[in-house]
Amino acid sequence: MKTLIIGGSVFLGRALVEEALRRGHEVTTFNRGVSAPDVPGVEAVRGDREVTADLERLVEGRSWDAVIDVFGSVPRVVAESVRLLSGRAGVYTFISSVSALADWPARPLDERAALHEGAPDAGPGGEYGPLKAGCERAVEQGFTGDTLIIQPGLILGPHENVGRLPWWLTRVSRGGTVLAPGRPDRGLQLIDARDIAAFVMDRCEAGGSERFIVSGDRGNATFGELLAACAKATGSDAEFTWVDDAFLLERGVQPWTELPLWAPENPAFAGVWALSTAKATAAGLRCRPVAETVADTWAWLRDIPEAERSFGTERSGRLGIDPAKEADILAAWTASRG
Repeated sequence: MKTLIIGGSVFLGRALVEEALRRGHEVTTFNRGVSAPDVPGVEAVRGDREVTADLERLVEGRSWDAVIDVFGSVPRVVAESVRLLSGRAGVYTFISSVSALADWPARPLDERAALHEGAPDAGPGGEYGPLKAGCERAVEQGFTGDTLIIQPGLILGPHENVGRLPWWLTRVSRGGTVLAPGRPDRGLQLIDARDIAAFVMDRCEAGGSERFIVSGDRGNATFGELLAACAKATGSDAEFTWVDDAFLLERGVQPWTELPLWAPENPAFAGVWALSTAKATAAGLRCRPVAETVADTWAWLRDIPEAERSFGTERSGRLGIDPAKEADILAAWTASRG
């Protein structure tokens, strides 16, 4: 099978490339060559997807069985890729996000959920969710052939460039008393990038037009289990102090960013860990234990000097709480408990 991956060098894109190569696919990647090296074994085509001439050079004389668009976030740009690749591939897979769903994270959702408003020809600027929704429409309305829309939930795993699990692993590895948010028995819903990659390649090989929410099983780990797995993987003697949501919010701690993966238990986040994955599971999605993901991520991360680790992206912003702020909150919490 011949597969084109737009992106392919970072995190989920890298996992998709590795999975395709493992299956014996002929893999072409298309990227600027600035984020990370390509995986050995691919045909690497350099170019900027925002430049039509680069896309035209990519498609000249080439065709593929499947295209996987990993990082598209501007509908107008995705629509141009779709236009030039129509007729040159059997299936166009677009990696979207549950952020494209209008009622996430406030409600439990499945594939019938409504998308955000978002035009298929919208330019840059605006909120991430509506832009991803517009990209989905650009693919489904513009591609001549099968379309596969993948809406992942919270993704972890080796080579994570967002930095959520890497931040926790780094913090826990330092030891001492660690500020842990909310309740240790709060159920999460996490998925390894490698499991998404295997599912996507299965569906590309099967063909057909579909859309899937792709995440782990609901409650496949609690926050306490996640942090315990971090301690075990790193060999840390860290002790976790669990601090109430309200106490953290009163002190200005930002959910998702200062304490990654923390979503307070209130109506605004009622569906954050409540996505239905029944359709994807019935279609073959299989997920490894979260503890395995944690251990494998540390095996990758530990060889990167701490000063060179990345915690955050342009979209997410800098992740992690300032150590002085963490210490102040821990002291205040201890004092409040008498």
